[in-house]
Amino acid sequence: MEILGATLRICVDDLEASVPFYERLSGGRALRFERGGVSVAAVGCFLLMSGPEAELDVLRKVAATIAVKDVDEAHRVLSDSGAHILAGPVATPVGRNLIAMHPDGAVYEYVDRRAAE
Repeated sequence: MEILGATLRICVDDLEASVPFYERLSGGRALRFERGGVSVAAVGCFLLMSGPEAELDVLRKVAATIAVKDVDEAHRVLSDSGAHILAGPVATPVGRNLIAMHPDGAVYEYVDRRAAE
């Protein structure tokens, strides 16, 4: 499984107020979308999320988002290595993802940029 990078997940109270800071910090523009009632802005290596507290409580349980070349391959490697797949793979606005709990209890999201087939 090829890991391409990681994204830091940050829950913020005010997405509109937070985005300009992270755009300046990363030198890039935010890619915005909504998912499950949560507003999201992807800026460089940061994933800013804002929305209902109940939704954010669930999102806070995921330590980081890990970009991989292929989520299907990640699913196989994670399963074969003892991880528990909690959700996915499923299509997202920017590719596919899955949520996995590692044997040590840490929870991560794995994503790729491949279109749903």
